[in-house]
Amino acid sequence: MPLANLRIIFMGTPEFAVPALRLLIDQGEDIVAVVTQPDRPKGRGQVLTPPPVKVLAQQAGIKVLQPAKIKTEAFLDELRAFQADVILVAAYGRILPPAILTLPRLGCINVHGSILPKYRGAAPIQTAILRGEQEAGVTIMQMDAGLDTGDMLLMGSLPVSDTDTSATLIPKLADLGGRLLLQALDLLKQGQLKPQKQTDSAASLAPPLTKDLAPILWPNSAFAISCQVRGLDPWPLAHTSYEGKQLKLFCPTVIHGPCPAPPGTIVQADKNGLVIACGQDQLAVTEIQFEGKKRMTVQAFLLGHPLPAGAVLG
Repeated sequence: MPLANLRIIFMGTPEFAVPALRLLIDQGEDIVAVVTQPDRPKGRGQVLTPPPVKVLAQQAGIKVLQPAKIKTEAFLDELRAFQADVILVAAYGRILPPAILTLPRLGCINVHGSILPKYRGAAPIQTAILRGEQEAGVTIMQMDAGLDTGDMLLMGSLPVSDTDTSATLIPKLADLGGRLLLQALDLLKQGQLKPQKQTDSAASLAPPLTKDLAPILWPNSAFAISCQVRGLDPWPLAHTSYEGKQLKLFCPTVIHGPCPAPPGTIVQADKNGLVIACGQDQLAVTEIQFEGKKRMTVQAFLLGHPLPAGAVLG
């Protein structure tokens, strides 16, 4: 028998979670509460800023919880009082303890930004770009105590273009994830959701990004460096150095063919951009950010800061 409208607790924090919550609201789902991270200082002024999910929930008149700690009996009692049938999760940002996973009668369902079992962990979308994947996706999964090891419920994918960065791919997958979550919820109500076990032997991890990933190693191939530049945009941003100062690179393109100079050498610097020799092929970039300066086109930068051909980066 189809289930009646379910009582839902939604847990999410960043922009990635907003499309899913918006679709649930627009469809008139019974969202009894939204759980999100506490407000954080942001920007140069360190202004206390609410998470995007909180802003949307408050606009819709939904009760918002922002616990500093989730592994407490007090918070568990607070959740229990809502008598939720299911908890829907999208990039909440914390690992849920077993007491929360088993609290609703239908468990917890998560929007994960990869084609599982690939890229379990905190940075699946960025890792897909870093690894040069031509396809990325979203898996709706039943959560368990492991790291993204639960049964798969629904899956969707889309192509990764040569110009996609994490900043452009995340919103695309967020929209896909929202649509898939809504579809999964409808199937759940109809009793037609079919869990599928993951193949653990095919699993790979996508750990949190760190600044250690950002330095560019020019002996690597131009393709690998392009993936690095795009995957780490908008954070932590891939960089090299010039005359002892940090130089961040954007908008990369691979130029196939033999390199006329050692890796890291600027082969060309003009209004069309920089061309840099790599261990294999060459890398062209059209936007850069020099230490202490704003991000700008190479053409604009060169008006006041020469980067002569033959100079070596890194």
